[in-house]
Amino acid sequence: MRRTIFGLIALLLLAACAAPAAEAPPDLSGDWHGSIETPGAPLQIGVRLAGDGGTFDLPAQGLRALALQDMRFDGHAVTFRLPDVPGGAAFDGTLAEDGRITGNYSQGGQSVAFSLTRGPMPPSGRPQEPQPPFPYRSENVTYPSGDLTMAGTLTLPDDAGPFAAVLMITDSGAQDRDETIAGHKPFLLLADTLTRAGYAVLRVDDRGVGGSGGDLQQASFDDLAGDVLAGLAFLRGRPDIDPTRIGLFGHSEGGYLAPLAAQRAAGSGAGGVAFVVLMAGPAVSGEEVLVLQNQLILQQAGAPPDQVEAQINYVRQLSGLLRVEDYEGARQLARARVAEQTAALPENQRLTPEQVEAQLPATPAFRAFLTFDPAPALRALNVPVLAVYGGKDLQVPARQSEPVLRTLLANNRDATIQTFPGLNHLMQPTTTGAVTEYSTNETTVAPEVLDLVSSWLRARF
Repeated sequence: MRRTIFGLIALLLLAACAAPAAEAPPDLSGDWHGSIETPGAPLQIGVRLAGDGGTFDLPAQGLRALALQDMRFDGHAVTFRLPDVPGGAAFDGTLAEDGRITGNYSQGGQSVAFSLTRGPMPPSGRPQEPQPPFPYRSENVTYPSGDLTMAGTLTLPDDAGPFAAVLMITDSGAQDRDETIAGHKPFLLLADTLTRAGYAVLRVDDRGVGGSGGDLQQASFDDLAGDVLAGLAFLRGRPDIDPTRIGLFGHSEGGYLAPLAAQRAAGSGAGGVAFVVLMAGPAVSGEEVLVLQNQLILQQAGAPPDQVEAQINYVRQLSGLLRVEDYEGARQLARARVAEQTAALPENQRLTPEQVEAQLPATPAFRAFLTFDPAPALRALNVPVLAVYGGKDLQVPARQSEPVLRTLLANNRDATIQTFPGLNHLMQPTTTGAVTEYSTNETTVAPEVLDLVSSWLRARF
């Protein structure tokens, strides 16, 4: 769950250089690749230069083809700004004798080194990322959800069926069908694993992402649960799917939506779900998740106690305003908080008024998350449930949600709840659980988690 109030810095870059002495400037157009040396977690980057502009890629943070602006050359030096980046972004570099471009990138008062070498970025595939040819069928599909069209990929075992099926529900934020996060594609890997194990799997682009219509930020949980029900109806309408063996898999915020959709499916008369799998699914309100998430991430980053306390107080005040639907009061509080946090920055690195307004946490999607109480839907689950947590998850801490979930599922006759001590929010093995480790970790999902989900399903369906 990636909604931390203070946000994550998206690092960027670029480079180029002017010519030696009186000679014509060197031609720097074409592809460059390299890294930004963030502390403990170098980020791989790509730049394409063309004329006096170009584009920038940071795959680990899902940034593609960002426009380069305001490039200036002076001898062997180059300056470059990305004014639309939160906090402002500036680059200063030089063309070295070995042909590399090196320098410093600064944003929000911080500065890190970078280097670039000619040539395109190497393929960003991770060791676990599935590669064709696949021993199963794959179909790109669309189906209606109210007035919208949802788009996804359905994978099916290469035999006759009908199959048990799994509908995947993504984490928060605008996610594609593979749930691409920090250069990883966990839903692609999970779908591959489960399809090889004999299950059909439907993974879907979120509203406003890829082939799906709508605007995710304007969607309530009622809307998103409706999208899940639409996916269930699509699967039930296929002759190669067994309508009595369709279940839901929800990651993080998807762990809110899966029980909610299961509860509504059970009361719809169209048929309920057969099982629910929760990966880092919260069992407490969004406000409580966000408070502890902010506390742990700030403490892990070394923030002083007064900053941690100020952030928690802000989250509590914001939540209170949203609960009573004082949306303008919430916006004013957020504006004041942004101004307080950026007051010490140089003026050219502060957010513009337009950027501030775009990031205010008062959208329907954020309100839905922050004020949601999952207890009624979780307590109503009377189908088999598997819930897994990472013991070093800083975003949905196991110590907060696991004991509550055990209480809420106490009357469920088939509930399996397991915490893996050394794993993070993405179920990767981790040292600290820090969000910055996601992109540098070569594991997409720990094999023991993949094995547990597969074996748990095989024992029941």
